[in-house]
Amino acid sequence: MLAGIEIVCFAASYAVSLVLEISRLFFRSGIRGAIMVGFAGAGLAAHSLFLASRAYEAVDADQTPLSSAFDWYLLAAWVLAATYLYLAFYHPRTAIGLFVLPLVLGLVLIAALWADLQPFPVDRASQWWGAVHGLLLLLGTVAVMIGFAAGMMYLVHAFRLKRKRPPLRGLELPSLEWLDRVNSRAIVISVLMLCAGHLAGVILNLVNQGRAVDELPWSDPVVVSSAATVVWLLLAACFSLLYKPARQGRKVAYLTVASFVFLVFSLASGLVLPTEHRASAAPEAGASP
Repeated sequence: MLAGIEIVCFAASYAVSLVLEISRLFFRSGIRGAIMVGFAGAGLAAHSLFLASRAYEAVDADQTPLSSAFDWYLLAAWVLAATYLYLAFYHPRTAIGLFVLPLVLGLVLIAALWADLQPFPVDRASQWWGAVHGLLLLLGTVAVMIGFAAGMMYLVHAFRLKRKRPPLRGLELPSLEWLDRVNSRAIVISVLMLCAGHLAGVILNLVNQGRAVDELPWSDPVVVSSAATVVWLLLAACFSLLYKPARQGRKVAYLTVASFVFLVFSLASGLVLPTEHRASAAPEAGASP
């Protein structure tokens, strides 16, 4: 119950910040920016305390801290929320939160409703390759989401400029040049992180198969969907490298949006499809299901 209340606390803070971001579209306010950053900062502080508490409880129970799918989604949300807070503080006039905060709340919602709370067994989670695998996938996922937000902002901004629409009150976005740089860098970083993370996962599975413990079939839906995401990212990176116009403008924005769609497909497969990726993290026989 306490964990649920704490999740509600920082999720509510992020939600208030999002509502304040939306209010930009309807009226002006001199103090809204400070209140918005204040709620986001309070949410991030509560979020940090919640993760610290989870880590302490895991160590106290002789488990590897923050090693469950539940913790992974909350860590991804934390990194994304910290990125938003940084951008909101240094670019207070831009409506970045309209595109980033829904992603933060979506990750928190997935963690609260669907993600598995059970930590991976100690003999698996404590392996070096397992830690590398999770960290790289975390960073790659956040990079894809930042690229998606920047891509959506670019497409909205370019659409209005192309049709010579007057600026919409409260919807001030970063320049197209800045968004273009973020899109390009997000593709490169996400490719590097997710490919390296997937490779670490392959090595981890080979190690587990050699030890005959926590083996994951190569045909598992999580393995197949994550491999498909990696293949897409590699194709997108090669396309950008070989086709110069795809390195900038709307084309790179479309690539980041498509990468996000593949990421959602990969994450959803781990939540809704029957997979041994979750089963391998189940309690030992005799424990409650």
